[in-house]
Amino acid sequence: MAQKLNLMKLGLFAAPFTFFCGQLQAHPLQAEPINHAFVYTFDQFNIPEDPDEALVNGGLLLLAELNCTACHAAPKSWEERLKAKPGPDLSAVGSRLDADTLWLMIRSPQSRKKGTQMPGLFTAEEGDEEKVEALVEYLSTLKQDLPKVPEGDVERGKELYHKVGCVACHEPAKDARPPKAPADAEVEKPGNASVPIALADAYDFTALSYFLKDPLSMRPAGRMPDMHLSALEASDIAAYLHVGRVPEKAAARAALKIPKQGVEKGKEVFEKMNCVACHQSGQTNPTPQTSLAKLNTVKGCLSDKQPSGTPRFDLNDLEKRALKLALAMIQKEDVPKLTAQERVDWQMSRLNCYACHDRDGKGGPEDPRAQYFAVNDSTAESLGQLGNLPPMLDRVGRKLTHGWFEKLLWGEGGSVRPYMDTRMPNFGQAQTEMLISAFNEADKLDKPIEIDVSGLAKHHRAEAGRQLLGAKGLACVACHGLKDRKSLGPPVIRLTHTVERLQPAYFKELLLNPQVTQPGTVMPPMFVGRKKADQEIESIWTYLREIDGQPLPEGLMSSEDFELKPDKEKRVILFRSFIEGAGSHAIGVGFPGGLNAAFDAKQSRWAIIWKGRFLDAMSNWQDRAMPPIKPLGTDVKELPAVTGERVFGGYKIGKDGVPTFLYREEGKQIEDTLRPTKNGFERIVKINGKETKEVVSW
Repeated sequence: MAQKLNLMKLGLFAAPFTFFCGQLQAHPLQAEPINHAFVYTFDQFNIPEDPDEALVNGGLLLLAELNCTACHAAPKSWEERLKAKPGPDLSAVGSRLDADTLWLMIRSPQSRKKGTQMPGLFTAEEGDEEKVEALVEYLSTLKQDLPKVPEGDVERGKELYHKVGCVACHEPAKDARPPKAPADAEVEKPGNASVPIALADAYDFTALSYFLKDPLSMRPAGRMPDMHLSALEASDIAAYLHVGRVPEKAAARAALKIPKQGVEKGKEVFEKMNCVACHQSGQTNPTPQTSLAKLNTVKGCLSDKQPSGTPRFDLNDLEKRALKLALAMIQKEDVPKLTAQERVDWQMSRLNCYACHDRDGKGGPEDPRAQYFAVNDSTAESLGQLGNLPPMLDRVGRKLTHGWFEKLLWGEGGSVRPYMDTRMPNFGQAQTEMLISAFNEADKLDKPIEIDVSGLAKHHRAEAGRQLLGAKGLACVACHGLKDRKSLGPPVIRLTHTVERLQPAYFKELLLNPQVTQPGTVMPPMFVGRKKADQEIESIWTYLREIDGQPLPEGLMSSEDFELKPDKEKRVILFRSFIEGAGSHAIGVGFPGGLNAAFDAKQSRWAIIWKGRFLDAMSNWQDRAMPPIKPLGTDVKELPAVTGERVFGGYKIGKDGVPTFLYREEGKQIEDTLRPTKNGFERIVKINGKETKEVVSW
C-alpha cells in the first residue's frame, strides 16, 4: 500500500492554472473558478429565491445533465425525459491527456477542473491510491494515431475564439475588446458563469486541434458542439488556448511512489467503480444501482457529509435543494405529460441553445457576451441586433422545412446569414432530431394559412413574380439578394433557397403581416391593402421555385448575366434561337477555346463560324419580339449556301458534348459534325455511313 500523505500540502487541491505568467492573466483559462458541478442553464435560470414549484424543473434538469440515470434507473414513465447523455469517449484518451493529468482528474475532478460534471469517486480511503494508479495505467494505453494538423497561429486563434461563438458559453478574455466597444470603456464581464475549459491546457496540441475540429467524435452528447471549423481554424484556436502552457505535474502522485498496478487491474477497477456507466470504452454494461424511485435523499450524493464510496459532485445548496424536490416528485407521481412547447424547452435547456437563441422571451446571449457577436459586412450594421445576433426561434416550427432543419441542426449548408460571424453549431443528429417534430407541433396554427403553390393557376407565372421582386415592382431586391448578387441595400437573407428553406404557408404569413409573424423584423408590410396580395405572393413563390431557370429581377441583373460563356462552363454550349446570319431556326454551338458556329436547321447546313465570344441571350429572354441575336466575337464567316432540298432530322450529342446534326438529302442519310482544331474546324460528314473530312478555316 502507498504511504499516506497530506495531499493538500502536496498541491493536489491547489488552484489550477498557476503556470500562467503575469502577462497572461487575461486568458480565458483564467476564468473565475466555479466551486460546484456546473450546468449552464440551471445556473442561468434558477436562483435561491425561486419557489419549490419552479425549482423542481431545475432539479429534473440536473438529474439528466449530471447523468444520475446512468447509474440510477428512472421509473419507466420518466425514462425518456431523464435519459442520460453519453459521457466523453475514452477510447483514445491516452492520446489526449498525459498520465499526471489523468491522475489529477480521476483523483479529484473538481480540483483539476473547477465546475466539472464528473464526480469524484475516491476519498483517500485505504487502497484508493492504488486504484487511481491502476486506472491511469489502463487509460494511458488507450491511444490512436491522430492526423497531422496545421501549426496554428495564436492571434488568429484569439480572434476566432471571440467571434465564431465560443464566448456564448465560455469565458471571453479580458484583453479581447468587443468590436464596437470604445477604446477607453471598461468591458463588462459576463454575469453568468462560463462553461469551464480547464482541460484545454492539458490536452496534447494535436489532440486539442483534432478535438476542436471534430468534438462530437469524442463528446457524442453534443454539449461541446461542432463549430464547423476548418483544420487551420481548429489549430489556431488550439494555439491560443495553449498560450503559456506548462504541463502540470502531479506532485502528490510522485511523492506517493505507488508501484505499478497493471493494465488488467485498471480495466477491473474501471468496471467495478462503474465508470462504464458514462464512458464508452468497450467495457460491459454498467452495474445497476438503487433506482431513483427508492433513492434516499438524506444519504449518498445529497447528504451534508457524504459517506465513502459515493460519487462526489460538489453540489451547492441550491442544486441539492432542486435535486431533492425533483426526486420527491419522481417518487410520488408519473411524469406529467409535456406539451410540445415544454419538450422544446426541455431539449433546448439540455443543449444550452438558450445561450444564443431567444424563444418566447427566454434566453439569448447576455449583453456582456452579445457584444462579441459581430458582422463581417458593415452594411449589416443598419439591421441592429438582427444583423449580429442569432435569430429568435419563435414560430420556427412552422417556418422551416424538415430538410432545412436537418441542414441546420446536424448537416451542412444551412447558413443563410453570411454577414454574421457567429456560426450555427452542429450538436449531432441524436441530440437534435426530436426537436424538429416538437417545433412543428408547438408552433402550428389552429387555422393554417392557405396558399396555392401548385403552379397551375393562371396567375402562377414566374415572370410576374420576378417583376414584383424587382426595383420597379415591390423592390424586394433593395434588401434581399439572389444567387451570387448582393442586395441593393442592407445584406439581409438572400432569397435563393427560399422554397427549399421555408414552408409555403409561413412565407405567405410573413409577407402578409411581417411584424406580427417575426417581431423586430425590418421588413415593411408591402402587401397591406393590395387587392391581389394572395395571387402576387403565389407568383413570387413560383418565381423562386423556378429561380435556376429564370433571369434575375430588375436591379440585380446585368447584361453579363445573359452572355453564354463556353470557357467558363468548360463545356460545349448549344443555344437555339434566331441568330443573325443563320436564320430563325438557328442552333448556336460554342466550343471552349473561342471557336463558334451556327447551324441553320431550316436549310440543314452550317451557316456561319466565328472566333472569340459566343452569344448574348438577353434579347432572346427579355424581348418578346425576339430580334435576331448577333455573334459577340470577331471574324464572322458565312459558309456557302446549299442547293436542293434537305430535311432536318435533329442532332445527337457525343460524350464530349459535340453535336452531330442529322438530315436527309435525295434519300441519303447524312451526319454532319464540326470539331475545333488549332487552325479552325475539321468537318466530318458521313453519307450513308461513309465518312469524309475537310478543313474549314479562315
